This record gives sequence, structure tokens and C-alpha cells, in this order.
Amino acid sequence: MPVVPVNIPVPDLRRWLPGNAGVPGVWSFAAERPGPHLAITAIIHGNEIAGAAVLDRWLRQGIRPARGRLSLAFCNLAAFARFDPDDPTASRYLEEDMNRVWDRDTLAGNDRSSEVRRARELRPLIDTVDLLADLHSMLWPSEPLILTGQTEKAARLGLAIGVPPTIVADHGHAGGRRMIDYARFADPATAPAAVLIEAGQHWEPATVARMELGCARLLRHLDMALPGQPLAVEDALPSPRRARVTQTVTVRSRSFNFLREFHGGEVIPARNTLIALDGEVEIRTPHDNCLLVMPTPIVHRGHTAVRLAQFVD
Repeated sequence: MPVVPVNIPVPDLRRWLPGNAGVPGVWSFAAERPGPHLAITAIIHGNEIAGAAVLDRWLRQGIRPARGRLSLAFCNLAAFARFDPDDPTASRYLEEDMNRVWDRDTLAGNDRSSEVRRARELRPLIDTVDLLADLHSMLWPSEPLILTGQTEKAARLGLAIGVPPTIVADHGHAGGRRMIDYARFADPATAPAAVLIEAGQHWEPATVARMELGCARLLRHLDMALPGQPLAVEDALPSPRRARVTQTVTVRSRSFNFLREFHGGEVIPARNTLIALDGEVEIRTPHDNCLLVMPTPIVHRGHTAVRLAQFVD
């Protein structure tokens, strides 16, 4: 694994652990005016502390909604409690990836992992949410982006946020459903929508700033921002662009290798370019101007190595 410095302070969440919504680590605030229920979630992965820094700051600043309900949730508290800046990749989760357990069979089944238990605690809250922004960061070099799953409603939500400006519709992972893939959000026939904001590299101030700006833009977009609150304000922003994943590369062998070092957000100009070998199977770009979404050079069998995407109007 790469050696990556932790360039942001670890937020002290002790005062927020009790919550005020009947679930540890969850804070929920209702306005008098009716409106949507917006949830912003952080530390689904316990070592992705940038999102926790944003929620900690909003709670300390007393950010409240002008209408509807705003919920701020610290998700994988047990993994976060083990975060060590000297070994920062070790606390992504305790037993299994908490962002792969959001299917109904897993949540209703007999699995007793720490992450599934916590997802079950959060589920009653998630079942009331109209709009969800799940905050994440990245280990491997990549341009930041917003993942929307497959629904048009989520793509529209991502475009409205616009930070980061690359909005990618994807199919999720073979290893399990993410929170944004939970049935409430993934059904195109229902109104609730969710996006996953991959705001930049782990443990960087720019990632925290990008997350906070995206959340502030979402609050303003929903007419939920109270005048005078200390919300982040943007300078001139690039126009958002949309892409759709055409192929998710899931590792099938014990010897997956990219042919060279690739950067997330890199565009491969020519169709049929060889980019990796999965054992003896060649992985080639399926179309011209192929966007590489979060290539992961060290990946185990059954997990996603890269998503290949095509720009759309």
C-alpha cells in the first residue's frame, strides 16, 4: 500500500457520539417549514475522516435547515475509533466493507458483523430520507467525482451539486450494494435519490474543502440554507460533465495487473487499447475517449479494479 501522509487533524467526535435522534452518532434537526429530509453521511469507511471533519464543523457551527429536516450521520464509529495516523489505511472497516451490505437480504439476514449491525441501526433513519449525500475520499490518485448509480434522478442531483464537476452513472460493485444502491434510492420509480461524493484524496485539506462546498451547494439547491449561516461559497466553477460506466472490471484471477500506472479521470483516446491483464484475459477499452474511473492497482479477486466510462450529453 502507498505511504500517504495524514495532512488534516483527526476530528474529535466524542461530543457527537450520543446523537439526538435515538441512534448513536446521528444528529437530526427539523425546521418549522415543511421540506425534504436531507441526510449527509460520513465515515462509512472508518479511515475516510474528511467527511467526519465536515460534519463536525457543521455541528459546531450550528448549521440548521431553513425547511424540512437535516440529518448528519457518522456511520462506522467502531472503525473510526481505531483510526491511527501512523497506519491510516488499517481502519477502513473492522470485519467487512460497510458500503457493500445495503441489500435487503443482508440487512434482514443472520450476518452479525460489526458493519451489518451498524447498518441495521442506521436503516430506520435511511428509510425516512428523501435525499442522501454520502461523503467519501480516495487512496489512489484520481480526479474527484460524484457517483450516482443508475437512476436519472440521482444524476440530476449530482449535476445540481456540481462539486466535483464529473458526474458518473455506474453499476456499483459485484461485492455488494452501497448505501446509494439501497432499494429506496435505486428504484427509478420512487422519488428518493442518493449520490456518493468522492471528493479527492484521503487526508488532504482540499478534499475537506471540496466536500464542504458540495454540501453547502446541496443545501442551497434545496432552499434549505438559512441566511447568515457560515456555509462555504464557491468561486467560478467548471461546468459539470456526465459520464456513464459501460464496463465494470471485476478481478477474476489471482494475478491482475495494469500495464502501466493509470490515474483516475484519465481518458484513453482509442478504442481497444490494452490497459490490463487479469491472468491471461486482456482488459481493453470498449470505446474511444474512455474515462477511467478510480483504477485500483492493488485489488483482490472479486473486487472492482476499474470502471470504464463514456461521456454523455
